[in-house]
This record gives sequence, structure tokens and C-alpha cells, in this order.
Amino acid sequence: MFENLTERLQNIFKRLRNRGLLSEKDVEEALREIRQALLEADVHYKVVKDLLNKVKEKSLKEEVLKNVSPFQQVLKILYEELVELLGKERVGLNFGKKKPALIFLVGLQGSGKTTTCVKLAYKLSQEQRRVMLVAGDTFRPAAVEQLKILGEKIKVPVIQEGSSSKEIIDNALKIGKERLMDVLIVDTTGRLHIDEEMMKELEDLTNTFSPSEVLLVLDGMTGQDAINIAEKFKQRIPITGIILTKLDGDARGGAALSVRAVTGKPIKFIGVGEKVFDLEYFYPDRLAGRILGMGDIATLIEKIEANIELEKQEKLQEKLKKAKFDLEDFYEQLKEIKKIGTFDQILDMLPGIPKNKVKAEVNEKEIKKFLAIIESMTKEERKNPSIINGSRRIRIAKGSGTTVQDVNKLLKQYFQTLEIIKQFSKGKKSIFPFI
Repeated sequence: MFENLTERLQNIFKRLRNRGLLSEKDVEEALREIRQALLEADVHYKVVKDLLNKVKEKSLKEEVLKNVSPFQQVLKILYEELVELLGKERVGLNFGKKKPALIFLVGLQGSGKTTTCVKLAYKLSQEQRRVMLVAGDTFRPAAVEQLKILGEKIKVPVIQEGSSSKEIIDNALKIGKERLMDVLIVDTTGRLHIDEEMMKELEDLTNTFSPSEVLLVLDGMTGQDAINIAEKFKQRIPITGIILTKLDGDARGGAALSVRAVTGKPIKFIGVGEKVFDLEYFYPDRLAGRILGMGDIATLIEKIEANIELEKQEKLQEKLKKAKFDLEDFYEQLKEIKKIGTFDQILDMLPGIPKNKVKAEVNEKEIKKFLAIIESMTKEERKNPSIINGSRRIRIAKGSGTTVQDVNKLLKQYFQTLEIIKQFSKGKKSIFPFI
């Protein structure tokens, strides 16, 4: 997420660092580069203009220019303005006073609306809420089937009783009350494009049922189109918040930085993967930190705490403090990694780790391969990987049914991880680790 933008911004600030005290010309030159980076990331031009005007105004104040490290002040100001732009703080869901609470998810077909319904249901069920999914999309039969299959996997009931969306929701509310449900999540009808029939149906449904939340699901990879779609929905539907999906892909990030400023509606969740647990609450400060290369340790810790047993966490923490992390530890973490996210997602949350220097494209198939390789090692090799020479690598590859190249890849990944752990065990003084 935001890989290219983050790298561009880090390079700009590294150059600023070497200039000592900053003149107005230095600040203007840096802001021109930042403007170009943001525009290339597909951030709305009006948003870019307003953001950088504020940064420039604050950066050129007398007290900033006299600071010992003025470039850090510029970075700090940019961070604060990004947080402001993104909404200051997390905005939670409004469940209202009535039970069950009714949440509509609206959006275009292909935005990830149906899978987001399931992810949201899973997230709320993990928070000990009794959740029911409502298959309200009468336009696309495949969406109903998809919802039922995914709902069964997360053990959340899916209801579709009736022929029209209104009848389906009405019946679902009755069933929800009988079953003492806390929340009903409605997958509303979507289309490939905005049309009058769809918008009229959504207007009628929101007027009839007055849901506590109407969340617009937007594909984060569509860039400026996401902003246009949001504005059109906002004109007709009482949207209360936005969910941005597919931010784990090749999204340039512009939608995330623009949509709240343009629509005035808060981003409440972001989708960062395909699995049911890959839906995160949206924290403006955390996202701003990721964009500027400061990482997102808070989210990483939450993922670890939610998915790894407490005893294992404590043992791992002790080893991390001492920077004693061998291949047996790596083996245990590979088994857990599927519960937390991909290596790329985890590195994205670690501050000061340039993605161009650490390549971590490890999928589930490769994780299985890595586990087999470690299982083929001796206890001594796991404890002290540095002894694994050429002949040992050939033996390990044969024993695991892999290639020497696979063994080399595993060891490279391990030593990169070990280097990162050593950096963190030593600690860094700056709150901006790449400086």
C-alpha cells in the first residue's frame, strides 16, 4: 500500500536533511516534488493544493526556520496535515438504539461489496456481537450464493426470505428480533455502473428502514473514479461512511487521501487483503504514518495479539528483545504468518524499512515450501543457520523435495528478518526512522 508514494516522499526528505537550515526556496522546491508525488498517486488536485498550502504556511514560520533540525519540522507538519486531511481520529460505527441495528453496504458491482459484508460480519462477531447477513441483492444471483458460502465459513447466518429487497429486509428484521441479533448487515443491490433504477431502489430502502449506517464500498484501485462514484452516491443516498477496499494491491492511494476531503464523509474501514480478517478500522494517524514511512506498529501489535497465543507472544518478545531469533523461531512464525498477513503487509507496518531493499513476496505455497526446508535441517542448523554451507544446502534441498535456490531464498528471507529485529532491539532516537 502506497509503496511508490512512500518511497518518493522518503527520498525528498532525505535530500532536505542534508541542507541544514531551510530557506523559503528549499521549502518551495520540496513542496513542488511532494505535489508531483501526490498527483502521480492520483490524489485529487484540489486536495493536494489545499494540503501543501497549509504545509508551506506553517513551515515558513520564523520559529520553524530557527529550529536545529528544520527538515524534521517540515516532515512533522506534513504528518499532522495528513492526519487532519484523513479525518483526525477513528470514527466508529453507530449502532443506534434499536435492536437489531441495521447496516447497509452500498456500492457498484466489482467494488468488493459482498466480500466486505462478510469481512465486516466476521469483525463484529469477533467483538462478541450477534451478527446476521442479509442477501438483499436481487439483481445478481451469484452474489447471494457467494454470501451464503462465505457466511457458512465464518459461522454467521445468511437470510434471504422474500422476492424484493424490501420484503427480504423486512423479513430479516423480524427474524433478527426473534433470534436476539445485535446487527444485521445488508448486501444491497449493485450494478456495473450507476443507473437510475439502482439509485431509486436504494433511496426507497433507506427512506423505509432508516438504517443506522449506510456504508459506501469503494474500490481503492479505481483512483479518481472512486471520488466521482462517491459524489454521485452522496447526492442521492444518506451515506454515513466509506469502506475502501483492495488497498493491498496496486492502488496508488489517491482515493484514500482524497475521498474524505471531497465528500466530507469519514473512512471507517479499509480492506487490506482477501481473507475474512483483512478488514481494518481506519485510523488517520496510522495511515499517515505508513505513507511517510513511519510504519504502523499499533496495527501490527493488534494483529499479533488477536491471532497468536499469549504464551507464544511472550516467548517471542523475550527473544526479540535479545535479538536471538533462530530458524526454529522463524519456523514457528511462518506457521503463524497466515493468521497475521503476508510478509509485504507486515513490512508495510514496520517503520523505516524500504520496500525496494527488502523483497518479501511470500505466498502460502512458498510458506509450505519454507516449512518443509526447515524441517529437513538438523537441530544444529536451525539454531545456527550461519553454518549452512553449499553441501548442507544441497542435502537440505534433496531432503525437502525443493531446490538449492529455494533454500537460498529461505535463508535470505531469514537473515533479512534477523537484521530488522536487530535494528529494533537497538532502538532509534528519531520518531521518523528513515531520517
